[in-house]
Amino acid sequence: MVGSRVRKKIHSRPKLIRKDSNPTVGSSSSAPPPWIELPTDVTANILQRLGAIEILESAQKVCTTWRTVCKDPAMWRVIDMRNSGDDLEIVNLDILCRRAVDRSLGELIDINIEYFGTDDLLLYISDRSSRLKRLRLACCDRISGKGLTKAVTKFPELEELHRFYRPWIVAGDIETISIHCPLLKSFSLNNRGYRYRAVDDSCALAIAKNMPNLRHIGLFGSGLSDEGVKAILDGCPHLESLDLRRCFMVELLGGLEERCFEQIKDVRCPFDSIADYEWDGEVSDTDVYACFGGFDDYGDDSTVDYDDVILDVDMTGWYFDPDN
Repeated sequence: MVGSRVRKKIHSRPKLIRKDSNPTVGSSSSAPPPWIELPTDVTANILQRLGAIEILESAQKVCTTWRTVCKDPAMWRVIDMRNSGDDLEIVNLDILCRRAVDRSLGELIDINIEYFGTDDLLLYISDRSSRLKRLRLACCDRISGKGLTKAVTKFPELEELHRFYRPWIVAGDIETISIHCPLLKSFSLNNRGYRYRAVDDSCALAIAKNMPNLRHIGLFGSGLSDEGVKAILDGCPHLESLDLRRCFMVELLGGLEERCFEQIKDVRCPFDSIADYEWDGEVSDTDVYACFGGFDDYGDDSTVDYDDVILDVDMTGWYFDPDN
């Protein structure tokens, strides 16, 4: 049952409208439902497309055959906790995620968490999933950079780490991640795009210095400048793709754009289309959160007077209006 306390959405996606996924059989029919006759591997393939939440909340309750399939650890090597941000209470999502991890019996290799999660949940996963190869976190406000870096110390086989918007990650976290995840090949630190923001090359420089084996880097909406791009080109010689969309402090001057396209197969420039970007690509005016390194310095963010804070911001850089 959906709780009365619903998580506030940060970035919304169009909701997927599904037809009823719980088949019904007429009471007058004594024949078994047709899906029971399907081979187990076919049934598993179909159910895996539903996502972890729908499997745990509905699909496994359809019949004993489906429940048996849903208990197979192989079903939980990939856990997708994709949701719109307001489907269930946070506590319910946390519980469901732990159940899914438990069912994997240590075989989990890929997990996606959106709009929920805590440091404790991430540590719970890391204690039980040493073979994890791909971790994707999106809008996870309650997961800290410290919580993430503590968890990745137990992911020695991690090859992909993708962060969308939150948790907040700084240069020191990147160094820690690189030490404990030597096999990392794909790394994303995607943010919102802002017209006004302070230049911040710290994360780009940390990536360039500590992650030379990366093949794919996503920095959507980040505050790096041409200096950060140059450092990445110098420090990551094996790079195959680089996403700089909505990085409005990047100008790609002095032959830098030409070098990017010569060195990297797939380059997405600051003004390139975001039609294929799955998250909200709306451009905002000022990233107050980034300017002050998060609200940790101010205590509870509910006490921050945003109007007062914004007056203290001494922003540098140029202005971009995507509508003109």
